Amino acid sequence: MNRISQLAEQLGLALKAQGAQVSTAESCTGGGIAEAITRIPGSSAWFEAGYVTYSNVQKTRQLDVCADLFDSVGAVSREVVEAMVRGAQAHSGARYAVAVSGVAGPDGGSAEKPVGTVWLAWGDGERLYSVRRQFSGSRDEVRRQTVETALAGLLRLLAEENPAMG
Repeated sequence: MNRISQLAEQLGLALKAQGAQVSTAESCTGGGIAEAITRIPGSSAWFEAGYVTYSNVQKTRQLDVCADLFDSVGAVSREVVEAMVRGAQAHSGARYAVAVSGVAGPDGGSAEKPVGTVWLAWGDGERLYSVRRQFSGSRDEVRRQTVETALAGLLRLLAEENPAMG
């Protein structure tokens, strides 16, 4: 079993033990976090919803991200991923949520946000954490590292640890 599947399985066990659900709000991973979670048998007991909001318009429509944020801080930002988490929780009713937005490449990077820049956020209804990561490698490698980091962060959050510290 690969690392992502192991993390997803551990997450499922932890969510099931708490009787809790999780939702995902994804941009650069295109649904990869939700796919990893739902490949685990029985995931309907702990996976509530996945939002793949690749465009800024959909981040606003589906997750209530304020459209003004895109002009002021950009889609790849702390403010946007935190708003995505809150929107995913509000719309799904899930206690836990994770959100990601980044520049997976090979194009789209800038001096301020080079390829591999990813913002992640996690929330549990009370606490909200976010972190900027700089991943390296190909588009697929950046996306894989993002999925792993998102899942590992959810596990830390369920353990009442800071998910951004991993």
